[in-house]
Amino acid sequence: MSDAPALEIRNLKKSFGPAEIIRGVNLAVPKGERHAVIGPNGAGKSTLFNLISGLLVPTSGDVLLNGEKISGRPAYEINRRGLSRSFQVTNIFPRMSVFENVRCGVLWSAKQKYAFWRGVEAAPGVNERTEKVLEEIGLVERRNVLAGVLTYAEQRALEIGVTIAGGADVILLDEPTAGMSRHETDVAVGLIRRISEGRTLMIVEHDMGVVFGLADRISVLVYGEIIATGPPAEIRASAKVKEAYLGEEAHA
Repeated sequence: MSDAPALEIRNLKKSFGPAEIIRGVNLAVPKGERHAVIGPNGAGKSTLFNLISGLLVPTSGDVLLNGEKISGRPAYEINRRGLSRSFQVTNIFPRMSVFENVRCGVLWSAKQKYAFWRGVEAAPGVNERTEKVLEEIGLVERRNVLAGVLTYAEQRALEIGVTIAGGADVILLDEPTAGMSRHETDVAVGLIRRISEGRTLMIVEHDMGVVFGLADRISVLVYGEIIATGPPAEIRASAKVKEAYLGEEAHA
């Protein structure tokens, strides 16, 4: 279904007991778009990402990836269908090298099973793909360094590398610049621009400078509902958005 959006969400809802966290979200993200989701703490942004990526099962509604329903499927199967995500908390193997971390992502997506009698070097194309990802994320010179001793910004870059290692064409990044200095944020935005070329990106981010400078379109999530979706200029000018979330930040 080549004309289908890369990602489509249809009347998605999620409740935990009597508490309805996601309250009927509808959204279509075209192929190749950089789409940001913003909203105040507790708006349901991470829950939405968990529903899309298969960590949670919706109470009702559907999520479609390239026109095929993925809601309710396990996370590993969704990943192998071409959707990968990062998390708010850095999620890497600290006692493995940078190269080994990325190679794990490549092996997993290639459906290579671990076997003590077979070296990973025997898997076709794995090392070549790993080297290519290291170039994309700018960590070639750090390839043999243990991931646990990288700087925080380098660890976030590595996590993005693991996220794209399997060749997914839809990438979800959950607050990738959280905790970074302005310089580190600028470097991270440059990296995100590079890795999202030719891919579809959906990003949750609190830094409004990153959001308005990076996104093609922005959706504003408030109390589990999308109250506005549009290009940055439209969102910046929206009185409804200013009142509900951005406030004076909209003029920054």
